[in-house]
Amino acid sequence: MINAFRTYNPLNILWLAVLLFVLRAGYVYSAPPTLTFTYLEPFARLLAPGTYTYVFPPAINIFLAGVIVFGQALLVNRLVNQYNLLGKPSFLPALMYIVLTGLFTPFLVLSPPLICGFLMIWMFYKLFALYKADDAKSITYDSGMIVALGSLIYFPFIYLFLAIWVSLILYRPFNWREWVIGIMGYGTIFFFLAVAYYLSNKLHIFKNIWTPLTTAFPTHVNINYYNYLVLLPVIVMLILGSISLRQVFFRSYVQVRKSFQLLFAVLLITGLSFYVKAQFSLTHFLLCVIPLAILFAYYFLYAKVRWFYESLFIILLASIIYFQFNTF
Repeated sequence: MINAFRTYNPLNILWLAVLLFVLRAGYVYSAPPTLTFTYLEPFARLLAPGTYTYVFPPAINIFLAGVIVFGQALLVNRLVNQYNLLGKPSFLPALMYIVLTGLFTPFLVLSPPLICGFLMIWMFYKLFALYKADDAKSITYDSGMIVALGSLIYFPFIYLFLAIWVSLILYRPFNWREWVIGIMGYGTIFFFLAVAYYLSNKLHIFKNIWTPLTTAFPTHVNINYYNYLVLLPVIVMLILGSISLRQVFFRSYVQVRKSFQLLFAVLLITGLSFYVKAQFSLTHFLLCVIPLAILFAYYFLYAKVRWFYESLFIILLASIIYFQFNTF
């Protein structure tokens, strides 16, 4: 299967759709009778009065989530090929994205982090363009606005503002105006939110928006470790992908090296920002999928021992399907 996606063949789009269906169809039978989807944080609902919570039958919810994942997979694939991050075009980034977004059953339904995936992709397009940009101020301003929009949908997205500064460190010589204008872009969105609070006579509680940022980082999270056995092949792929990338890292183009450093920084930022939400939720880690999908695509594109990498991928697929029907 991996070998088929190593080539840039448009027919692979059809196989991606088939795989998407296979990885999600089983959950329809064990999902709750109804699934609720809320697309805005409570503090942002003054900007969108009316209905912001939708209740769907499980089949409809999972279908809509699948359509979103399919679109995002193709956008991620286009992003990787446009900036030549893997050295040659393929459909492996899209394949890895679809597989990783099927790891856990909470990933299979509509959720704010899933919607924020579009904003993350848009942001990566902006940040990767910094390397050759003559003037970075418009890019950083737009990126600040993207982060602000994402934090209205899912508040932990606010930490991705750090990715803007990381990208400026990696891609640009220091210019304090470029660092400040990102803050201005973020503040533009929240200025309109403050106006909405003012017109509603609620400006005195506007400062409470930032209270979750003062939450202490947890020292313990109650989880059932048996439900995370599916991560074993993922961890193996992560290790092998890191080794594969390290072997050729300093022989790669400068832009590619810096782009992978940015992806690693985003992986750390998104992985560690889960604690901002009061209730632990696996859906948060959908924000980690894009950098992981690109790293795994890199490994599978250059892996040499076919029986091993094909077997590893089949084990991952089998684990995902098995754990959809078995909980411990």
